[in-house]
Amino acid sequence: MHKAYAACHTDRMLLRPAEPDDAIDVARVHVRAWQAGYRGLLAQEYLDGLRAEDRARRYDFANADPSQPATRVAVVDGLVRGFVTTMPARDAAAPASGELCALYVDPDWWGRGLGAALVAAARARLREQGFRDALLWLLAGNRRGERFYRGDGWVADSTVRKDVVWGVAVDEVRYRRALD
Repeated sequence: MHKAYAACHTDRMLLRPAEPDDAIDVARVHVRAWQAGYRGLLAQEYLDGLRAEDRARRYDFANADPSQPATRVAVVDGLVRGFVTTMPARDAAAPASGELCALYVDPDWWGRGLGAALVAAARARLREQGFRDALLWLLAGNRRGERFYRGDGWVADSTVRKDVVWGVAVDEVRYRRALD
């Protein structure tokens, strides 16, 4: 297994492919990040009802098919603190693009460099797969996400959509970025 270490302020962070045993830890990060990051954007009752055990059952970290989602995790002190998922774009209007499907960091670890390391790893993976540009869909109104992605060179391209994510209807804005 390829293991890359990166500086994370004063902590050591390991970025590695997600493994099947990581499912519950990734799900905990995913749920906690939604509950903190989407407060005020989604119904509080809905956010309070999210359970990591429900989410973990949906992950398939054993699939090596390059056309399917691939997830990398950020591990600090032996615990998954964040993750990023990429794949070929699912957007019919962008068939030659890669997609950043998910990037979440445990709220206790926000602002420590994990997100920047994960998004850089996502860009590198998509470049390795031969993509020259990438897209992502961001929940409309997610100001923290907007600042983060804009700081990394992503630009909203005025494309919006309605989608259903985890059983809830959301409005999303598409962002794009060259990978060169």
